[in-house]
Amino acid sequence: MSKAFTRETDQDEDDEIEAGPALPPGTKNYITRTGFNALRDELDQLVKVERPRIVETVAWAASNGDRSENGDYIYGKKRLREIDRRVRFLIKRLEIAEVVDPADREDSDQVFFGATVSFRAWQDRQAGPEETFQIVGVDEADASAHRISWISPIGRALLKARIGDMVRFHSPAGERDLEITDIVYR
Repeated sequence: MSKAFTRETDQDEDDEIEAGPALPPGTKNYITRTGFNALRDELDQLVKVERPRIVETVAWAASNGDRSENGDYIYGKKRLREIDRRVRFLIKRLEIAEVVDPADREDSDQVFFGATVSFRAWQDRQAGPEETFQIVGVDEADASAHRISWISPIGRALLKARIGDMVRFHSPAGERDLEITDIVYR
């Protein structure tokens, strides 16, 4: 048989591991209200808009006849598998999500989930510029938007620290010391 008519792998594409940040075993999936709403909106977009549009394209492509060389059909089916995989992932994450609204917590001088923390990094006895990050769930972490996961090394180091505390954590660049300057819940 010609190699052109065989699959390159024996693994079915639907058996691929679902993409998304992993939660440590036994931990809860804490998430802010904003993050929960974003996941729910993404799920609604996929189920109500994108999937029906792709199904329509695949149905049209299938009606054209020969499916073996029909790019719209082949890539449409692949995209449907990707959407279905993401939908399953989102449903599972939303089912186990424990929503924590930082605005409901009274301001405290201690860092808990949802806190917006300002700190200065210290290196060679010199303080760097002040940085501010919010401690959020794994599904909503985005360093470029100043949101870090509560299970990240820096997130774990900051949890339960108080204003004025120095915390140490291991980063890819080595050990770093941070001085907590402010904690706000919003």
